[in-house]
Amino acid sequence: MLSIALAGKPNAGKSTFYKAATMADVDVGNYPFTTIDANRGVTHVRTDCPCLDREERCGQENCHDGKRFVPVELLDVAGLVPGAHEGRGLGNQFLDELSNADVILHVVDASGGTDEEGEPVEVGEHDPVEDLQFIEEEMDLWLASIVDRNWESIERASRSPDFDIDEELADLLTGVGATELDVARTLRDLEYPEDPIQWTDDHREELAGEIRARTKPIVVVANKADVAPPENLQALKERNEATIPTTADGELALRKAAEAGVVDYDPGDPDFEILGDLSDQQERGLEQIRDVMDEHGGTGVQQALDTAVYDVLNQITAYPVQDETHWTDGQGNALPDAFLLGSGSTPKDLAYAVHSDIGDGYLHAVDARKNMRISDEEELEEGDVIKIVSTAN
Repeated sequence: MLSIALAGKPNAGKSTFYKAATMADVDVGNYPFTTIDANRGVTHVRTDCPCLDREERCGQENCHDGKRFVPVELLDVAGLVPGAHEGRGLGNQFLDELSNADVILHVVDASGGTDEEGEPVEVGEHDPVEDLQFIEEEMDLWLASIVDRNWESIERASRSPDFDIDEELADLLTGVGATELDVARTLRDLEYPEDPIQWTDDHREELAGEIRARTKPIVVVANKADVAPPENLQALKERNEATIPTTADGELALRKAAEAGVVDYDPGDPDFEILGDLSDQQERGLEQIRDVMDEHGGTGVQQALDTAVYDVLNQITAYPVQDETHWTDGQGNALPDAFLLGSGSTPKDLAYAVHSDIGDGYLHAVDARKNMRISDEEELEEGDVIKIVSTAN
């Protein structure tokens, strides 16, 4: 399962975003370090279900009338403050928790109503763009410190006649999510001494920054968009194109209202319908949320998750079935499973995603939409329905 981590300074709205996205019971408070121990939960990204191309909807729990919700892990840890890489606040705990994250959602107080430490100030008093810079710097310095602590072992290994810096760095950086390919591509973009003994702190910091950018891409969640000055939202978008105006409070209110049957709303919808009787105050509150959704195309919570997985990580959704005619599994369940795969994945990659035994016994695959066998090297596309034929079936 893909892992998305929430980053940000205290009091920016991370815990509210987490609660809205997972509907888990967590503390939400207007004070720094609301979150002490990391929260791990399951949220979902949204895509179109292939059942929209059939006469009937598939009826799966994670399909709401053709809106398919695919599970991913969401991690919320303690807020980050300047100096976190040196252990300030709960920095070491936070940064270590990031090791296995595939992508970072940086929750920013776009209103400028909290300072760099997360303490309340007047709306617009703090520049949220500064928060983007310090988070990136803290992550880079944290990773550089890991490289520094282990550099002596790289220097020792370099004395061997078969020394390969790509392999040594890949061994060192595997723990923070880097692969050999990540390291190789990063080194190709850098200028550095051939002998590791001649590397300086600047070389190691540049390496750390490039590896972080490659393995921990960042989507900016411009939270509190309902009260944020427009110029703040614009400045954040200019700094990071993957910036999503968001109201986590609004999303949480809608999800609670939907649970209570008061509104008809699915995460990611651009609007909602009021179903039940409301007090004047409740109706005013919902209409304020609607105004924000009208302006930004939704509350931003689902959009941020979808952007992180489908746009930044370039994932696609594929649906394995056993019956290519009816798109069902062995028990007759229509489109029972949805798997996220990296762009460029093949049928054999899907087979291994289902189960290692299915992959080991892979024979061939059938495109259920076209009802025809496809090449083992065919690149799968979003929404493909695939029958895997394997000796392990």
